[in-house]
Amino acid sequence: MRYTSAHTTGGAAAGAGRTAASGEPRTTTVTRLSPRFRGPRGTGRATALGAAALALALPLAACSAGGGSKAPTGGSSSSAAGSAPSPSQSPTVDPDAYRRALTGALRPLDSALRTVDGAREGGALDTALDSAARKAETAADALETVAAPDNALSGTSQLATALRALGQDLRSARGSGGRCATSPRVELDTAHGPQSVKEAARALKALGYDTSLRLPRTERAQHRRLANGAFVRDGSRGGLGRLTVNNGTSSDAVVTLTRGTRTAFSLYVRKGSKATVRSVNSGAYTVYFTTGEDWNGGKRSFTRGCSFEKFDDKANFRTVRVAGGTQYTVLTFTLNKVFGGNASTSTVPPGEFPS
Repeated sequence: MRYTSAHTTGGAAAGAGRTAASGEPRTTTVTRLSPRFRGPRGTGRATALGAAALALALPLAACSAGGGSKAPTGGSSSSAAGSAPSPSQSPTVDPDAYRRALTGALRPLDSALRTVDGAREGGALDTALDSAARKAETAADALETVAAPDNALSGTSQLATALRALGQDLRSARGSGGRCATSPRVELDTAHGPQSVKEAARALKALGYDTSLRLPRTERAQHRRLANGAFVRDGSRGGLGRLTVNNGTSSDAVVTLTRGTRTAFSLYVRKGSKATVRSVNSGAYTVYFTTGEDWNGGKRSFTRGCSFEKFDDKANFRTVRVAGGTQYTVLTFTLNKVFGGNASTSTVPPGEFPS
């Protein structure tokens, strides 16, 4: 509903609202608007539809209550339908089958090691060492592919690694055949491979798996020495010459004098000592000397820490008769380098050193 009212102002106050041209009074119209009220539409129709819906819902509810079928709930499913079957465990390796495989892999190596144990030092021992080294590597290959029980997996891997190290040590222990050659059995005594094999074998034996592996015998390093001034080799001496050797090195030494291709004599001089040879025949000699540790009398050589040298100048011994007597040569050789020394030395290949 719209309400309209009109107000007319006049008098003195109204003069302010007149126009300058006409002086007529001005009328102002004010319009007020208010929202229109509407009643709800279709009220009767909605009531009828609601009654019909209620009538339909009642038979459905009754059917649901009596039909016995239930809608699935959102809860957990039954154990029979929801639990997945557990995976089947892999069968355990038969310990007896593993023992047979272990024995088969190690038997050829065990036989080769027994041959090493009984071989004489030299070519026979070197050949046996080569054969055993190959068998050790073959056994390691076999163990890396063998099926082992769970409790023996680590020990089997440890034994395979130890056998490879043993093969390398067996090859390294072979004698060089020359001078200053340490015995293969001494080399094996300080090698790590045999010790690693023993440790791996003990670990498997503690689990009930016997390796049946016999390692060859070894020898401890020796420290053989001759007495100071002892002759390693002595020829015919009948002159008046005199030779003194002063060994100030940290190793024992053997000094050898030769004339041409023949050895006149060889003298053993311990470290920090000196020795003298008398009755040296007249002549020009080449002076060789070797130093080292552990003198092997059979090979006439040291077995460890060897060096082979010679003096560049020859040693000249002369015996001359003079008025009132005989004049002869006295020489002193110092093996260690000294300040103000007047003799030079050169290295000699071991094969060229006189025996």
